[in-house]
Amino acid sequence: MRRIWKIYRLLAAQNLKRIMEYRADFLTGAVSFLIDQAVGIAFIFIIFTQIPQLSGFTFPQILFIYGFSQIPKGLDHLLTDNLWCVGYFIVRKGDFDKYLIRPINPLFHVIAETFQVDAVGELIVGFGLLIYASPDAGLHITVWTVLLSVIAVPFAALIYTSLKIMTSALAFWMKSSGFIIQMVYGMNEFSKYPTTIYSLPVRIFVTYIIPFAFTGYYLSQYILTGNDPWFNIGGVIVISSVLFVISIFIWNKGISAYESAGA
Repeated sequence: MRRIWKIYRLLAAQNLKRIMEYRADFLTGAVSFLIDQAVGIAFIFIIFTQIPQLSGFTFPQILFIYGFSQIPKGLDHLLTDNLWCVGYFIVRKGDFDKYLIRPINPLFHVIAETFQVDAVGELIVGFGLLIYASPDAGLHITVWTVLLSVIAVPFAALIYTSLKIMTSALAFWMKSSGFIIQMVYGMNEFSKYPTTIYSLPVRIFVTYIIPFAFTGYYLSQYILTGNDPWFNIGGVIVISSVLFVISIFIWNKGISAYESAGA
């Protein structure tokens, strides 16, 4: 464990050095994410200029859900974004070899190798919207809602990470799976709004198949109402844990199929 921690600190130091060397890239990435989030918020504002409520939710409540959904996504983006590189080019070029010859777990090495610091933009927007919307959102604040929500957030982030592990691991067979990662990851847009605005098939899909609804809406629903913690909080923990186990199985199977050769 001490050796792993030492390696992790070394990789973190290398990441920080790289960030300082390419500050313009960092600032460009952070600003681009802030702009992207601003467009999404503007879209919500435009909707509420036409209607007083959306599926029973007020403007502050929708902003709260939108903001809360950014926090698990931002954590995953910050810590595990190097998985995109596995899907796009690391396996295709045969560069995955370096992760196999070092005395640490390859998945841990891939994840720890890069911190995507422009994810700070997502986290800033998320917390900013929570602070702005909370006074008027009618939150059900108790010690339990706060405690359970804080516990559930890392599990919500794990849903993102598990899906990225699964889809990036497909590159071990396909050589490149970046388009699949992009397709699956893009569905996180469903997490920013109440599932009640979608048709039944879509609700089932984003709840039980690609369960992004658990990364934003259901967690927010618990904080807004205090209702059904077994589903809204327990569901996040159970589903993320199951997805993670499946993703590790697929990842390990993929490594055994890795041919160590570029396409």
